[in-house]
Amino acid sequence: MKTTPAFLLAGMLLSGLVALAQKPAPVGLQLYSFRSQFAKDIPGTMAKVKQMGFREAEIAGTYGLSLTDFRKLLDQNGIKAISTGASFEDLDNNVPKVLAEAKALGAKYVVCTWIPHPGDTFMIQDADRAVDVFNTAGKLLAANGVTFCYHNHGYEFQTYKDGTFFDYLAENLDPKSVNFEMDVFWVKAPGYDPVALLQKYPKRFLLMHLKDRKPGTPDSNTGHSDIESNVALGQGDVGISALMKQAKKSGVKHFFIEDESSRSMEQMPVSLAFLEGLK
Repeated sequence: MKTTPAFLLAGMLLSGLVALAQKPAPVGLQLYSFRSQFAKDIPGTMAKVKQMGFREAEIAGTYGLSLTDFRKLLDQNGIKAISTGASFEDLDNNVPKVLAEAKALGAKYVVCTWIPHPGDTFMIQDADRAVDVFNTAGKLLAANGVTFCYHNHGYEFQTYKDGTFFDYLAENLDPKSVNFEMDVFWVKAPGYDPVALLQKYPKRFLLMHLKDRKPGTPDSNTGHSDIESNVALGQGDVGISALMKQAKKSGVKHFFIEDESSRSMEQMPVSLAFLEGLK
């Protein structure tokens, strides 16, 4: 009878422990969180994303790699691109490019994070232009099997009539072809309650950015804030626990942690542990 050498047994045990340590994360990652690290070492950073347990990602650029090579790197690490970004300009002028990029990455969602507007004041003409561009692009993308979502950024919560510009966008964007990605930080920043917004617009938020805000951070409805106010999930004033309960009831399909701070790599395990501990 053959016996397995001790060093092989140790290796098998170690690989088993690694497999346990790499249990899938409960949510996905917005890769922008590690933009500084990706800029220096794309393969090494992607390996760290895998080691943290992430199996889903939202893409924010390919850091100089071709779409094909970036997709290969995702595939090699067992990470699926759920969504990818598109500029307002491309959605306005070049939907075929947007569609080709999404298809190359294997993404089912395309997200736009910014509506152009002068200065810090958002106006009705900016909202109307977005409605026109998003409804047109969203219809074309939907016809090709890709879902378009607009990602709020704070300025949409400036007052308009009896509500906000966000209300105006939600009323005028066709839910058959345009929905939303809620960035919970950018709902909280202008002083709004993300849970109440989910309840007000059920089934409209298909994607969600999870990030938390350092208590005491001043509110802002300009779309600009100190990135260092991003803290680990559960350590801020956004109310992530209540949000997660409501989000699933309201139809959110995919979640991505986004940590824009310089401490994102250190804070990410803390954020994951917090989510793992939620009941």
